[in-house]
Amino acid sequence: MKYNVAEKFSPTPFGRYLSDGPRSAEKFRTVLIPLLKECTEKNDILIIDLDDIPIGIGSSFLEESFGGLVRQRAFTEKQLSNLLKIKSDDDPSYIEEIKEYIHEAEKLLKL
Repeated sequence: MKYNVAEKFSPTPFGRYLSDGPRSAEKFRTVLIPLLKECTEKNDILIIDLDDIPIGIGSSFLEESFGGLVRQRAFTEKQLSNLLKIKSDDDPSYIEEIKEYIHEAEKLLKL
């Protein structure tokens, strides 16, 4: 399953919390969780396409969206490694950045 963030969520995702606006990471996470659960049920992979976002994506948005999946105990790092693929030809650094946020969130839960 493929999900293009710019087309289906917002071409300008911004902010960490719902209080930051309707394009926030918390709002995006409410989109991600059901998609990931559907992929789990269908034995599928969710490809998140981060291309075509003209202004770039802030680290707070990425950390809260993806690290938040682990912190909120919706998914583990291992589950996400099997379910989630990030596509980002425009800025490949997002891929490693997201993996790191997921990993750090998992480490925090183990403290």
